[in-house]
Amino acid sequence: MTTVMPSLDLLRSLSDEHVLGAFIDHPRLTRTELAELTGISKPTVSESVRRLVAAGLVLDTGERTTGRGRSGSYFALSPALPGALVVDIAPHAVTVESVDVRGHVHARTQRLLTAPTRPATVRRALKAAASEAVSVTVTGGTPTPSLAVVSAADPVDRVTGRLVHLPDSPFLIGEFDPVGELSGFVSGEVVVDNDVNWAARAEAGGGDFAYLHLGAGLGCAVVADGVVLRGHGGLAGEIAHVMTRDRRGRAVTFTEFFAAVGLRRADSAAVDVEALIARANAGGRAGAAFRASLGAAIAGALTAVIALADPGEVVVGGEWGSDPVVLEAARTALVAAPRTVALRAPACTHEAALVGARTQATAMLRRDLLATLR
Repeated sequence: MTTVMPSLDLLRSLSDEHVLGAFIDHPRLTRTELAELTGISKPTVSESVRRLVAAGLVLDTGERTTGRGRSGSYFALSPALPGALVVDIAPHAVTVESVDVRGHVHARTQRLLTAPTRPATVRRALKAAASEAVSVTVTGGTPTPSLAVVSAADPVDRVTGRLVHLPDSPFLIGEFDPVGELSGFVSGEVVVDNDVNWAARAEAGGGDFAYLHLGAGLGCAVVADGVVLRGHGGLAGEIAHVMTRDRRGRAVTFTEFFAAVGLRRADSAAVDVEALIARANAGGRAGAAFRASLGAAIAGALTAVIALADPGEVVVGGEWGSDPVVLEAARTALVAAPRTVALRAPACTHEAALVGARTQATAMLRRDLLATLR
């Protein structure tokens, strides 16, 4: 049996990857610290640092260790490495961040939107916010962002990345192409997914769960083995048209329930979040009756999700979904369902979709940075 030994170039590449990975995870390191972190001998670490400095990926910070013994030099990632744009296209605003490989935000810009929102309005807001974020980044000495990750509060075509307008969509009226709009602002790929899928990715731990978003819009993400299932066209989890029941027990789609109880905004199919929370928290018989019918409607939609996806638990988020009274109403109604699972509030409650998209952007930047060594 012949033993194939790895080539010297492969060994060097592996050492360089480990050393570069350590620099990504730590703001600055000496050669001695690198050797301790990676388990690689100090001479091999020193050679890797020399190659990474020559490649422009790492630099000598000019700082030196203090204390007894021989001083050491601190090295760090080059600040000139390209970063990414993280974009959130939400009903109220377009937000654009410029982030580096560690996920640090170097610029954040925002443009407000007003309903009803149409592609031309979003296009202007996105270009203005992206232009400002890139300008701040380039002025600071960082190259043009290499990629973009986009979260959108609308269904997203899995192949093209376009936003798709479905019946009763509460946000964008018409189709919109974030990939095309951002192509002039980044040098590489643009990844687009809907906001509920990104919010689900922001939940720690992975596993098997469903993420039910109850806000101005209605959505659901199904996570299996830690992976968000997008479906053939990217429309998995579009729960608005799942059948449930209204306050009289009649079969209606989930979105029709809110129209029947007068909780849609006048200018769109969006749920009136403020009015719903007020009614859900109202006292007396009227408040109790509304909570019961709302809980039954949510439980009806969840019954379909549980039957088809078999999640270990359901995370209930969104502007009104995370309201404790609403969550308890859903728990109470779900007890009577053929199959039940635990319901809980999200672990990430602030800008969850943006957090998920930002995490993806930094993972892609890390992937691309390490790939330069292969």
